[in-house]
Amino acid sequence: MDLKSVEGGNNDGENGLDKSNTEVGVKAKDVASISGKDMYFRADMIDFKSWDVQLEKHLSRVWSRDGEAQTKKEEWEIDLAKLDIKSVLAHGTYGTVYHGTYDGQDVAVKVLDWGEDGISTAAESAALRASFRQEVAVWQKLDHPNVTKFIGASMGTVNLKIPSNTSSDAINSLPTRACSVVVEYLPGGTLKKYLISNWRKKLAFKVVIQLALDLSRGLSYLHSKKIVHRDVKSENMLLDSRRTLKIADFGVARVEAQNPRDMTGETGTLGYMAPEVLDGKPYNRKCDVYSFGICFWEIYCCDMPYPNLSFADVSSAVVKQNLRPEIPRCCPSSVANIMRKCWDANPEKRPEMDEVVKLLEAIDTSKGGGMIPEDQANGCFCFSAARGP
Repeated sequence: MDLKSVEGGNNDGENGLDKSNTEVGVKAKDVASISGKDMYFRADMIDFKSWDVQLEKHLSRVWSRDGEAQTKKEEWEIDLAKLDIKSVLAHGTYGTVYHGTYDGQDVAVKVLDWGEDGISTAAESAALRASFRQEVAVWQKLDHPNVTKFIGASMGTVNLKIPSNTSSDAINSLPTRACSVVVEYLPGGTLKKYLISNWRKKLAFKVVIQLALDLSRGLSYLHSKKIVHRDVKSENMLLDSRRTLKIADFGVARVEAQNPRDMTGETGTLGYMAPEVLDGKPYNRKCDVYSFGICFWEIYCCDMPYPNLSFADVSSAVVKQNLRPEIPRCCPSSVANIMRKCWDANPEKRPEMDEVVKLLEAIDTSKGGGMIPEDQANGCFCFSAARGP
């Protein structure tokens, strides 16, 4: 083949195929029509610079689209630059809870760090992030006076500043995959801490019922949304400045399965876990009702269940021997009956939480009936032995 046929009679010299991208495409098509063994190219007539420019533009568009997809925020994602973390509130298994402000509002920040970068496998990291997304998906849709208000969350740590213990400067030393949940700050702390502080003097009866009502109303609301908390305990309940109780920590909460057999496995805290959960059997929202019964006893007694038993002993005795906390002799029958109904071994015999709300609302607190009557210095201490946390 004559090289002039490739040039198409073009005498533009070095400009060669530089006239336009269209012309390049046409000539390439013409050349491609020639059999492979007769195909020749003149390198000095191919404008590689023009091709590089076009390739750069194409890749730039692709990268831009990918970047937009990666940086597209979820509706619940917040701007961490607006978050000012001030102090540590508590440490947990998977991270730390801080006190801070977000857009001028007092907030609590739960930062889940899950260890240092490179320690967890890709599968473990993916599972943890999926669990986090589940918690956020559950929490962000809730709106009730007895459920801690969700403000926002973040899947990363960019712009997240944690105060250093050794310096006044803020530092960012968290792994890039750490996640954070921002919720309203409740200055009263956990219910467990409040009960421990009142262990000796106990609570007035109307306070007992008020706390139990707050918890039952919150759980009733969750169940109406088909949400099972699965870890109802005094540590997961918070108090505001007016002692209003609010349910917190939805780390293991999940939307209730249509088929109870889809909900199995030991999820919760020993001492509060229903027998069917401890035994690895299918369960439903009634596991929360059982846990409420234990919490109600704890609120009334300002004590902890099974203080002298090991975890293994508790698990075995609850399932096989129907072990339950000892109800004080001075406990009003209206209260004791609710406890017993809620922690019945048969989930089907336990009441729904909205029924529990009605039973609690029907209790008359004006005549007392608590461990400590408001007008007396000493109340009913009916335990056979001194108990406490």
